[in-house]
Amino acid sequence: MNRLTCSLLSLFFLVDNSLLSAAEWPAFRGPVTATERARASGMGYPREWDSSTNIKWRLALPGPGNSSPVVAGNQVYVTYADGQGTRRNLICIDLDTGKELWTKTVIHDEKEPTHKTNPHCGSSPATDGERVVVWHGSAGVHCYSATGEELWSYKTGPVHHIWGTGSSPIIYEDKVFLNIGPGSKTYMLALSLEDGEVLWKVDEPGGHFGEDPSGKKVDWIGSWSTPQIATIAGRAQVVCAMPTRVVGYGIDSGDILWWCSGLENLPRSNLVYTDPLLTDDFAVSLGGFKGPGIGFHLGGEADITKDARVWRVTRQNPQRIGSGIILGEHLYAPAAGINGIQCLDLQTGEVIWTERTSAPFWGSMTLADELIYVTDQQGTTWVFRPNPEKFDLVSKNPLKERTNSTPAFTEGSIILRTYDAVYRVSN
Repeated sequence: MNRLTCSLLSLFFLVDNSLLSAAEWPAFRGPVTATERARASGMGYPREWDSSTNIKWRLALPGPGNSSPVVAGNQVYVTYADGQGTRRNLICIDLDTGKELWTKTVIHDEKEPTHKTNPHCGSSPATDGERVVVWHGSAGVHCYSATGEELWSYKTGPVHHIWGTGSSPIIYEDKVFLNIGPGSKTYMLALSLEDGEVLWKVDEPGGHFGEDPSGKKVDWIGSWSTPQIATIAGRAQVVCAMPTRVVGYGIDSGDILWWCSGLENLPRSNLVYTDPLLTDDFAVSLGGFKGPGIGFHLGGEADITKDARVWRVTRQNPQRIGSGIILGEHLYAPAAGINGIQCLDLQTGEVIWTERTSAPFWGSMTLADELIYVTDQQGTTWVFRPNPEKFDLVSKNPLKERTNSTPAFTEGSIILRTYDAVYRVSN
């Protein structure tokens, strides 16, 4: 083989690997590492579309779900529930054609409460390209091959909360991490990706079902936050927001390395829906149901609250369900209760501006082509420039279908999921 042929082959494999990497959107909000999360690789993503423009394909779904799509190679994965929630489904879709490749169904006939705004299958899948892992609430955790062969399952037992489940698994190296809850039993779980063996399990105290059979008001407590991987002081660890605090866990041991409190808000509620937002040395966590927001420095051990917490904002906070994104010294965040998008000062937590919108947001934000994308509950994706001085709109893109999901970004295309269908949006 001559030198020119070797050079051309090397270039081919370099380009091919680059395209493969760009095609990966392996979990809820994409990359599982904190500083890459919600940031799309590649360029050329659509900025304008509607139900008849720039739609490469649309695949109708038999049932709803709040989960978001993930992508590996040429396959799109998403979950949906039908049979009044008794059938929990994982569907695999061909990225090029939009055709169903396979669907795996888990039957769960036992009563499992949720809220009408959160149908069963609120948890997004996670994949490493060879395997895909999905959590179906009380129906357990299930792992399949890329061709749809069931590899293992893990029985969580009943997971009961009046508003259902929503945290999603992530895969890092050879482990699956998952925030099991909300409910009276809440815990951070690590499973072996190879066989589903429990590697460690750490209980989070203080959970509650959220309702008293007698009708008496009870404490509303729960976390729907998805874990992520952060490297802090040179050490990779699992970070997740629990009902009253943000916690860092040792990846191999599950040891609680540190925690920062401040999300508690009783007697109103101890609720958190969003994921913590992290830079290399700073973190923000925004509570739910008008709960507090906190900003704190990363580093330290055990209870870092007193020394690390910089701010705690307790008043005039909107309902927050979708997660935002930190860019420079500012935080951009969607809001549910006030129907809007906000810009906050990273160092103080103060709101700089608020843009009122026509619908609330449950979807989370993504940065692509230096623009922020976020989808509201009416299926309109808002695209805007991150500008701390004002709301700088680029486009509004309606699909006119209900959704509480977050898009996936891959190969210059956007994969959107509504209650009715999955879309591939391409220029």
